[in-house]
Amino acid sequence: MTHNHEALPFNRAFLIAVILNLSFTIVQIIAAFIANSMSLMADAVHNFGDVFGLMLAWGASWLLTLPPRKRYSYGFKKTTILAALANAILLVGTSFVIAYESINKLINPNEIHELTVIIVASIGIIINGGTALLFLKGSHGDLNIKGAFLHLLSDALISFGVVISALLVLYTGKLWIDPLMGLIIVAVILFATWGLLRDSVRLILDAVPRHIDYKGIELYLNNLPGVKEIHDLHIWGLSTKEIALTAHLVMPENKISDKEFKNINDELKHKFRVDHATLQIEEGCDTHKCISC
Repeated sequence: MTHNHEALPFNRAFLIAVILNLSFTIVQIIAAFIANSMSLMADAVHNFGDVFGLMLAWGASWLLTLPPRKRYSYGFKKTTILAALANAILLVGTSFVIAYESINKLINPNEIHELTVIIVASIGIIINGGTALLFLKGSHGDLNIKGAFLHLLSDALISFGVVISALLVLYTGKLWIDPLMGLIIVAVILFATWGLLRDSVRLILDAVPRHIDYKGIELYLNNLPGVKEIHDLHIWGLSTKEIALTAHLVMPENKISDKEFKNINDELKHKFRVDHATLQIEEGCDTHKCISC
């Protein structure tokens, strides 16, 4: 139930962001053709990819609220990781398109309508910056929401760069500044996307999430009363915001009561941000460590 309550404000945020950005992207593409601006077209292509990315993130965020079922015992939590990975790949792909067109314009510069570029890009700063703020709160603990936030924030920064380049062209007359800004935009996108791509690949491969203190958790479990050793400690992401853990605790003499299990789960949740912990208790055996002897 908690997932449903958390998802509602972001459903509204996604709806607002998709409508505003899709409408603005259509206007931006038309304006880019009229103004003959590579930097504005690069921004428009990037925005269009971002709208698609936002829709992917929105769909994954909604699927996260669905309850588990017989075949999908964990629900559809992993779709948020797939959406984050798709967003990162999409950003990298659009970067190559922008780079190709920018280099072409750099070799063969054309006249642009600077005022049109300045006006349209300024509107983009307001729309992208405003919608990015809708996802700011959730961007710290959810990679899927972080992907949406980075998309919109990078769009706002890119639009700012487009305004600056158009002003420079207007006052200096140097046409190569416009495609050069397109290449700078590519660098900004790739820099902002690297962390998202790295973290989403790690999660899809069930690696220990970057923010999880593996050694700290291992030490905590080893120091529990009666624990002789631990083995088969696995920590992975169920989704972009939920962490699961399984471990075998060798306890030759002591047992753990239901109350103690609850306390351990609470400690793992509040100290180490582990949402779902499953612990197997064993008496210990030299020849078969996973069999109670």
